[in-house]
Amino acid sequence: MKKIICVIAFVALGASNASAQKVGYVDSDYILASIPEYKAAQAEIDKVSVDWQKEIELKYTEVDKLYKAYQADAILLTDDMKKKRENEIVNKEKEVKELQKARFGVDGELFKKRQELVKPIQDKVYNAVKSVAERGGIAIMFDKAGQVAILYANTKYDKSEEVITFMGYNKK
Repeated sequence: MKKIICVIAFVALGASNASAQKVGYVDSDYILASIPEYKAAQAEIDKVSVDWQKEIELKYTEVDKLYKAYQADAILLTDDMKKKRENEIVNKEKEVKELQKARFGVDGELFKKRQELVKPIQDKVYNAVKSVAERGGIAIMFDKAGQVAILYANTKYDKSEEVITFMGYNKK
């Protein structure tokens, strides 16, 4: 989608008057790596993710133990007891899957945590890119770190350092 929008914008500008339009690009991965708040947010997200993953793996281990115990005891159990144990295992597995979905699903807790910590930084970068583009009279700014492929980029049009400086951060 991002690629299509950029191509349409580029073609539209080319049709109107391409020779008068300035184009620039940034490397958002490089910019974000230069921002200490982003590194801290990413580290926190990674830690939370690892902790949650360990919790889920532990719960799956419990389910596995229940299943192995059931298999070992199956010969000795009555049909009612078997049903009860099977239901217990199935319910426990459903709980773990629901927890996994709640933590790592599309609108899960990890997504919300990422939105809470990273979105303000991304907005700050976007506003800086916009300001740098407007100040430099640049009509289109590409992000070479995203899905938009740049086959060639002359470094004189790279505005990443300018965005970092505009945001008040120092080079690495």
